[in-house]
Amino acid sequence: MVKITDEPIDPAQVYQLISANCAGSVVLHYAVVKPQKGVGGTTCHIDYAAKDDAEGELRAIADELTGTFPLTDALLIRRTGRLGVGEIISLVAAGSPNSEDAFEACKLAIRRFKKMKCVVKNEVCG
Repeated sequence: MVKITDEPIDPAQVYQLISANCAGSVVLHYAVVKPQKGVGGTTCHIDYAAKDDAEGELRAIADELTGTFPLTDALLIRRTGRLGVGEIISLVAAGSPNSEDAFEACKLAIRRFKKMKCVVKNEVCG
């Protein structure tokens, strides 16, 4: 499952979205806005916008994960809108019969998220 949303990602509900009934391991990774110091000061918030086919780009990442690793399920969620420090930007979840593949799938997805072209980031510092 892939999803682009402007709604907050609820950690309590995420586990219900991934098919865990055949998995021996489910790995979840949340990326959050951090108060990074930059040229313009410390991050106040980040504006994320989806353009073109962002959901298609997420689907391609999910297909790569399931084609590379023996996963029972993969879940990818990206937020859009204005996110403050501490808010969840994205979620990667992978279910697999073994933990090594679940962890490696999450690591690959995180690398791919950082290179997404259909989600534009504008960091605002104060």
